[in-house]
Amino acid sequence: MLFSVEIFILIFSILLFVSLFAEKASLKFGTPILLLFLAIGMLAGSDGVGLEFHDPHTAQAIGIVALNIILFSGGMSTKQEEIKPVLVQGFLLSTIGVLLTAFITGFFIYWLTNNIITSVTFSFLESMLLASVMSSTDSASVFGILRLKKLSLKERLRPMLEFESGSNDPMAYMLTITIIGMMIHPENSFGLVALDFFLQLFIGGFLGFFLGRFSVKLINKINLENDSLYSV
Repeated sequence: MLFSVEIFILIFSILLFVSLFAEKASLKFGTPILLLFLAIGMLAGSDGVGLEFHDPHTAQAIGIVALNIILFSGGMSTKQEEIKPVLVQGFLLSTIGVLLTAFITGFFIYWLTNNIITSVTFSFLESMLLASVMSSTDSASVFGILRLKKLSLKERLRPMLEFESGSNDPMAYMLTITIIGMMIHPENSFGLVALDFFLQLFIGGFLGFFLGRFSVKLINKINLENDSLYSV
């Protein structure tokens, strides 16, 4: 189904308008906002109003941009003095914790679909792929529940959960990409795959840290006349 630019803007505006009311309803009734967004998407999709979308490359591009915005927003709204005491625990949860979650869940899915639910059978790599997609907690959900509801958690649990949820996506993303690569190229050895995985993880983390520090210094040196341009 092809839309003109005008129709696309109209549909997008309506969905955005409905989403604003969904946020108000979420605050009033205590329903997670993401559940309402998913419901709106399903109602507007092929099983509801009838809007169809069959472009995986565009969907991937939109998802990458949305993920960057979510991670950036979570990082900007997280106070540094709150996460310093839980930095080690949060880092371990967002890396080793996600890795263990993926492996445990993957083994369970593999066992379940090969022994109990025989109508659907997943291979080991397919089970690991499904587990990797589910291995990380959603930062938008965690931030929304902890901040909008203003939950009072004991000791340092709240900042640790916020830090973990905002930093566990890279590990889940790398796991997903790595397993897809193993499924596409089964001839690659496990050692080569593991080396590539850790190289990308550590090099990406190293560059992300130092580019982030450099960006802060650069932005602090720039004198813009319009303050609203700093966020851009």
